[in-house]
Amino acid sequence: MVEKHTSGEASIRDYQLVVQAISGDQKAYAELMALYEDLVYHALLKRVGDPMVAEDLTIETFGKAFRNLHRFSPDFAFSTWLFRIAINHCIDFQRKQKKDPCQRDKGNIQISPPEVVDDTPDPEENYIREQRLNLMRETVEKLKPRYRRLIELRYFDELSYEEIAAEQNLPIGTVKAQLFRAKDLLFQILSGSREL
Repeated sequence: MVEKHTSGEASIRDYQLVVQAISGDQKAYAELMALYEDLVYHALLKRVGDPMVAEDLTIETFGKAFRNLHRFSPDFAFSTWLFRIAINHCIDFQRKQKKDPCQRDKGNIQISPPEVVDDTPDPEENYIREQRLNLMRETVEKLKPRYRRLIELRYFDELSYEEIAAEQNLPIGTVKAQLFRAKDLLFQILSGSREL
């Protein structure tokens, strides 16, 4: 259960977590997500009306936010900044739905087009990215085999829900439910690990 804080205390706490996350503290990422995941999910669910789509949009929102933490300004509340990312991401998703009604069923992790990068990553950024990927793979290895396989298929092999259901011979609802559980277990592992 998340402790209640005054807005000033919450802002200070969130800013400290952002600073820790930027410096590579994976527990800080997990704590930020634990604090705001339900709120973001419910806000998105109200807009899209589909729990599975809202779940995907929530995960994608945190992905975008975490990739852009260096842009966060302490002049604003982290929650305000995060919700703006969530709503913008949702609007982009809904626009794509109007253009391509089948887009949702493709199950791609990145629904929005890739952002244009100003320059190529330097060797240090590549090293950090590689270390994070290795850390994620090590964390995934701690999951039970059925959850580990689903995470690998969805996020490393980038298969759609339908493709995973076909490969695993499971109903699509079961795939989505087990993936949600697998992601939850991953966050528990990350937040409980003292080394991360």
